[in-house]
Amino acid sequence: MEVYWVNGQYQEDERIFDSQFEVYEWTDSLYQDFSNGFLRKENIGYATPDVKVIDCLTKLIPQWAGYTNVNVTMHRDKIEVDGKDMYRIWTSSR
Repeated sequence: MEVYWVNGQYQEDERIFDSQFEVYEWTDSLYQDFSNGFLRKENIGYATPDVKVIDCLTKLIPQWAGYTNVNVTMHRDKIEVDGKDMYRIWTSSR
């Protein structure tokens, strides 16, 4: 399965956020990246060292998919990259 990864374009991708407010503000700003992927019917994902971002995206992605009338299945995992944990979330079409 091919996944278009949104991360890597922004300096905040590697950030550990201090507050839940910051997490929400950051994840909400990713809406455009995800919605464009939904419209093109791509599997789209995001990876970060901050599990709070993934937890927030777990709630937001179904809402965003609903805005564009797309049904998606979400997947999450944790991998190790260069000795540090990275948390990932991605979608696949149903």
